Amino acid sequence: MNLFAQMRSRVLDALSQMISDGVLPDGLDFANVAVEPPRDAAHGDMATNAAMVLAKPAKMKPRDIAEALAERLGLLAEVESATVAGPGFLNLRLDPSIWADLVQTIVTTPEYGRSDMGQGGKVNVEFVSANPTGPMHVGHTRGAVFGDALASLLSYAGYEVTREYYINDGGAQVDVLARSVYLRYLQAHGQEVEFPEGTYPGDYLIGVGEALKEKVGDTYLDKGEQFWLADVREFATEAMMEMIRGDLAALGVTMDRFFSEKSLYGTGRIEGALAELDGKDLIYRGTLEPPKGKLPEDWEPREQTLFRSTAYGDDVDRPVQKSDGAWTYFAPDIAYHWDKIERGYDQLIDVLGADHGGYVKRMKAAVAALSDERVPLDVKLCQLVKLYKNGEPFKMSKRAGTFVTLRDVVEEVGADVTRFVMLTRKNDAPLDFDFAKAIEQSKDNPVYYVQYAHARCRSVLRKAEAAGITAASPVLTDAAEIDVVRALAEWPRVVEIAARTHEPHRIAFYLYDLAQSFHALWNRGNDRPELRFWQEGDAGSTAAKILLPQAVSVVISAGLGILGVTPVEEMR
Repeated sequence: MNLFAQMRSRVLDALSQMISDGVLPDGLDFANVAVEPPRDAAHGDMATNAAMVLAKPAKMKPRDIAEALAERLGLLAEVESATVAGPGFLNLRLDPSIWADLVQTIVTTPEYGRSDMGQGGKVNVEFVSANPTGPMHVGHTRGAVFGDALASLLSYAGYEVTREYYINDGGAQVDVLARSVYLRYLQAHGQEVEFPEGTYPGDYLIGVGEALKEKVGDTYLDKGEQFWLADVREFATEAMMEMIRGDLAALGVTMDRFFSEKSLYGTGRIEGALAELDGKDLIYRGTLEPPKGKLPEDWEPREQTLFRSTAYGDDVDRPVQKSDGAWTYFAPDIAYHWDKIERGYDQLIDVLGADHGGYVKRMKAAVAALSDERVPLDVKLCQLVKLYKNGEPFKMSKRAGTFVTLRDVVEEVGADVTRFVMLTRKNDAPLDFDFAKAIEQSKDNPVYYVQYAHARCRSVLRKAEAAGITAASPVLTDAAEIDVVRALAEWPRVVEIAARTHEPHRIAFYLYDLAQSFHALWNRGNDRPELRFWQEGDAGSTAAKILLPQAVSVVISAGLGILGVTPVEEMR
């Protein structure tokens, strides 16, 4: 039940009738007609922009359209009043019975808020995709939470979603990993070693070196890397991926698929993707202009194989093969996305770190070209996370060598708190993560504030259950009660907007606003006993009150479920 969608349908019916009656001309496009909460709740329960968006194409004054529309909407049983404000805004106040019916519906419909807008469309959400060279750090944590929550949100909105991790195991950094593990292997044999600059000195590789020793004994001692590099590379990559899977599990993230970049090499898949583009006259031999600004000392014009990405909105064409015949990093990325297109996805989403901003246009161009612009690609960039404790920059003792790990964060505050805090800002805005505030029990901590609202709801319901009181039809008499139900009415609308814009932080923001309305009602009961959910000695009044906290708990639980956060039954 989506009250806003229902009322929009009523508005469109009224507009269609106005066309039939000759009040409006034929051929009007209603796509931009919306029904939303008014900016000021004092103006009503809903507002529509219909008159404002139709005035110009209808060649009429917006107020004239609004007044005619108000007259028709005012006749509806669910509308108490329809009033025109300003140049043509139309505010609607709903019949009070609507709110009581909605509370009843939420409690009896566990799927309240779920949407079918996705219509089963297949979406691939690729996220994290960290190099398999060490444990995940705090920056990966944000991308992991965002990607997982976005996948859950899209699933909730009716899409068929695949969570995918792209293993970057095809580049030189994995050779560096193998050499670093080899040094730990030598250490495991009692040798003194030094880690050259550029290798990975973190303690997390000690166990990997020991495991390698256990597997191969002294086979690789005193041998050149041509004898062990390939094997150690494979061994180390798998060890790192096991570590990364464990890191993701600690955060509550489970991938549906892991895709290896290495599997693209030597299999003809990169060549096949480029042949697909070549068949569309998008691959050519050419020389790029020098980069703008200060010219690098080692720059010299070289003929390369280029992808004509400017044909699809990019700033410059992009090299896919170097002058020496080696692939650029962009070539396997093209092949990987072609693979996803060939798997039949209707939509692709890449969640990347902030340092990948220059990647966006070229990858969108490649996907548009490969899919004949059928499959959209949305690239979501996650900005940096700064760690604090009591307002001061926070650095932990860590085993990673140079960075704070995902495990460090989860062990400090827990997975639920970590996940919620990571979604308290839009993905492309920097995030300050203060460990002290994240576990603070106050209104300023959104995690606590939302969980406390759910716990309060559950405490009322447990007390009623213990007393054998069953909820009855709700009686809503106060503005604070209606404010809570208005917030509940927005849940299906928020889900669809968040899913459409790929913005799961909207769910976290909504939950905080709902909690705020609920806490306000709860606190109002301190001064007005008749507003308390538990009416001492009056089972009948209590039964009419407890359906509202039950509805609030249903929606908060659903919202937290999308974010991957477990709702608490009681605060400790």
